[in-house]
Amino acid sequence: MPREKLTRLAGAVFSFFPLFLTAAIFFVLLLKAFPLLIFKSLPALIFSSAWQPVKGQFGLWPFILGTLWVTITAFILAVPVSVLTSLYISEYAPEGFKKIFQPILDLLAGLPSVIYGMWGVLLIIPFVSKYLAPVFKTYSSGYSILAAGIVLAVMILPTIINVSVEVLNSVPLDLKEAALSLGATRFEVWRYVVLKKASPGIVAACVLGLSRAFGETIAVLMVVGNVPEIPRSPFSPAYPLPALLANNYGEMMSIPGYESALNLAAFLLLLIVLSFSLLARWYLTKISRRSG
Repeated sequence: MPREKLTRLAGAVFSFFPLFLTAAIFFVLLLKAFPLLIFKSLPALIFSSAWQPVKGQFGLWPFILGTLWVTITAFILAVPVSVLTSLYISEYAPEGFKKIFQPILDLLAGLPSVIYGMWGVLLIIPFVSKYLAPVFKTYSSGYSILAAGIVLAVMILPTIINVSVEVLNSVPLDLKEAALSLGATRFEVWRYVVLKKASPGIVAACVLGLSRAFGETIAVLMVVGNVPEIPRSPFSPAYPLPALLANNYGEMMSIPGYESALNLAAFLLLLIVLSFSLLARWYLTKISRRSG
C-alpha cells in the first residue's frame, strides 16, 4: 500500500511540525539573546530590578512580575464569572436569552484589542482612580494592574464561556435524569454530576483563556502604566513583558546589548507560557483520570 504509507508518513511529518516550530522559536530567541548572556549571568538578569539600557543594566524582574500580576488578576476576575455564566446558559437560560446572548458574546470575541484598550482608558481608569482606590484608602492614577486585569478579564470571558458552554451541553442527559430520579435536587445535579463530568473541559477552557491573557499586548499596554518598577499592589502600575517588547523592539538598537535583552525577554515570556500550559495539561490529565 504505497499510498497508505505515504499518507501515514505525511501525517507523522505534519504532526511533528508544531513541535519543530516551537523548538525553532526557542533556539532563535536564545541565539539572539546569547551575546548578552556572555557578559551577564541569567540569574543576574532575571532577578535584577534595574532597567537602564544606556548604562547596560537590563534587569527583567519588574517585567516578569508585571506579567504575572496582570495575568493572574485577570484570571481571578474572569474564571468565576465565566463558569457561573456558563452554568446559567447551559442549565437555566431560556432559548430567547440564548439567541440574544450568543451574538453579543461572538461580537466581544471579535473586537480588536485596541477597542478594549480605548474602553479601558475612557471608563476603567477613571473608575479605578476615582472610586476603587479611595475605597481602599490608597492613591492610584488609574493606570494600574487592576485596570489592566479588568480589561483583560473582559477580553478572555468569551473564550472561556463559549468553550465551557459546549462542554456543559455535552454532558449526557441520561446522567442528569438518573440523578434527579434518585432524589437529587437540581443544585446537587449541578455539583455532583454536571461539574464533575465537565470539569476537565472547563479546566481546558480556562487554560485557553489564560494563554490568551499571557500574550495580550495592545489593550494591556494602554492601561497598565508601563512603569519598570516592581509592583506593590493591584493599584500599582506595571510593565508586562509583551508591552516591553511592543514598545521597544526596533527602537534604540544602537545601544549595546539592548536587542539581546529584548530577545531574552521574549524567550522568558515563551518559557513562562509554556510552563503554565504544561502544568495545566498535567492537572487536566490528573482530574480526567480521577473523574473516570
